[in-house]
Amino acid sequence: MTKSAQRKPGKPAKKYSQAARLHDVIRILEARYGATVDELAEECGVTRRTVYRDLDAIRDAGYPLISEPEADGQVLYSFMTGFKKLPPITFSLEELMTLYLCRGQLGFLQGTPFQDDLDAIFGRIHSSLPPRSVAHLERIAEAASPKFQGQRDYAVKKELLKELRKALLYQYQIDLSYTPARRDTETYRFDPYTLLFYGGALYLGGYAHNRKALRLFLVDRIEQLTVLDDRFEIPEDFSAGDLTGSAFGLIDEEQFMIKVRFGPEIGHLIRERTWHPSQEMVEEGDGSLVLTFEASGEKEILAWLYSYLPYVQILEPEELKEKFLENLQKAIQGQ
Repeated sequence: MTKSAQRKPGKPAKKYSQAARLHDVIRILEARYGATVDELAEECGVTRRTVYRDLDAIRDAGYPLISEPEADGQVLYSFMTGFKKLPPITFSLEELMTLYLCRGQLGFLQGTPFQDDLDAIFGRIHSSLPPRSVAHLERIAEAASPKFQGQRDYAVKKELLKELRKALLYQYQIDLSYTPARRDTETYRFDPYTLLFYGGALYLGGYAHNRKALRLFLVDRIEQLTVLDDRFEIPEDFSAGDLTGSAFGLIDEEQFMIKVRFGPEIGHLIRERTWHPSQEMVEEGDGSLVLTFEASGEKEILAWLYSYLPYVQILEPEELKEKFLENLQKAIQGQ
């Protein structure tokens, strides 16, 4: 008896390449709310094991595939709401240079899944460029890399960051354990909205259910993280600025008015930047510059001012001036 005679009644098995089959699976998932493994196996004329391999390949290719359990126990696979297949993306040489320059500033991501993603992206770029162009772009990126500034080691957080990336991408709630500096560990039910890169560190921002407020966590201090099945929606009016408020850096505390004089030796350095949206600058006859702004985050403001010693003088408030001098005296006395 031939194989065709042994086959059970029903749709005949399709004989086509994996690439063509993946195209069919993607088309089915795009056209419908979703499909189960059994439905995809029947539709494509393949085994369940083949469907699972195809779904893994689609996910690895960057498609935002999600899975949700149904009431009957089956799992429904679909793409994120609003996803549409994008055409291949091409870059000009100038755009590639910008990408390489940006990558050169992200050395602190070494050891994280984000670095793995960057390596994969640039690996694809390399495969489409002449070797001489790749070497030139790599030299530009290396020249832009900061050196000897201290770097955090996120390799120990790699698995945690993989789970966090999943929660961010597919908008799953998480439970996390967080240990603030010199305080006891706390637990949170959390909606992760975004990751912030600041000062060579990673911060997780979002909504803490048990506090009923937005919170910002230093990733270094997240001890444990569990991705839950519950989904959440990011408010349409949310922006990263909601997490930091009026803070000079990331720490949002009570605001106060700061007035500082910078000597003529460094006045031009202060003049060249915008330090805070509320700032006002007054230039004095000797080249000094008086900077005034209203902000929060005492520790970050003090750290910034110390970097300009001895050409800085705090004029207001008196409390900040006293704290500035107190810390200097402790440093001199070795306390």
